[in-house]
Amino acid sequence: MTKVETATAFLQSVVEQEECAYSTQKQALNALAFFFKRVCGIEDPVFGVKLRKTDQRVPVVLSKRETGELLGDMKENERRYSLAAELQYGAGLRLSELMSLRIKDIDLDRGTLTVRQGKGDKDRMTVLPKSLRDALAGQIEKVRQIWESDRGEGQPGVYLPGALARKFRRAAKEFAWFWLFPAPKVSRDPESGITRRHHVHGGVYSKAIKRSTARIGVEKRVTSHALRHSFATHLLEDGADLRTIQELLGHEDITTTEIYLHIAVGSNGLGVTSPLDAGIAR
Repeated sequence: MTKVETATAFLQSVVEQEECAYSTQKQALNALAFFFKRVCGIEDPVFGVKLRKTDQRVPVVLSKRETGELLGDMKENERRYSLAAELQYGAGLRLSELMSLRIKDIDLDRGTLTVRQGKGDKDRMTVLPKSLRDALAGQIEKVRQIWESDRGEGQPGVYLPGALARKFRRAAKEFAWFWLFPAPKVSRDPESGITRRHHVHGGVYSKAIKRSTARIGVEKRVTSHALRHSFATHLLEDGADLRTIQELLGHEDITTTEIYLHIAVGSNGLGVTSPLDAGIAR
């Protein structure tokens, strides 16, 4: 069996046997195409596998009460990650966007948060909750102490994407580029082999959310992304227009944002009242 035939069989199993989501199928196809082009020198490999579209799933959303209980539990039992959870919900951030925030991305005076190189490699601005400004100011000062300690110990600067690292050679050691949520310990960068300070690991943060979810007894499959979904849904229920929510979330297509129309409740959500609640003759 040739390499292309082996790759085709693998892709076929991803599409048909494993029944993976459409995005996973595309990721597998792109990875194979990259491998054959860059490693095998085959410019246009033909796999002959038709990807299968999957229906859009309704996202998991917490009610405002559940959100409040979750954030309250994290404040009490997961203090290291509670501010990150509040910020993710309050600004509608993806997990990767939250973890990779840098000091320069927070503007306390203007009340804005800038997401750099979000999905699709696009920058955007979103709201910075007023209720978190004091806590964020305190976090920045705590982080400054870690940064000063790293500089005093001669630690290498933080990771910067290739082009930025070449253009701004000293930026990696500047406080403005330091992580908003740095890891408690330095670790080895698997790509460069450099031992330095990284941001908090997304998996560790996600596990903290799951622990809090279990403690408060929410019987839903809650991940960190549920906080982003809840941000959008609660905004819609409170009367925000769909276009504004689209911009805050960084969705390229408004049809992606429209999924929240199917799960929002109340006069600003689904906009209907159950006939049972409306009253029937008895």
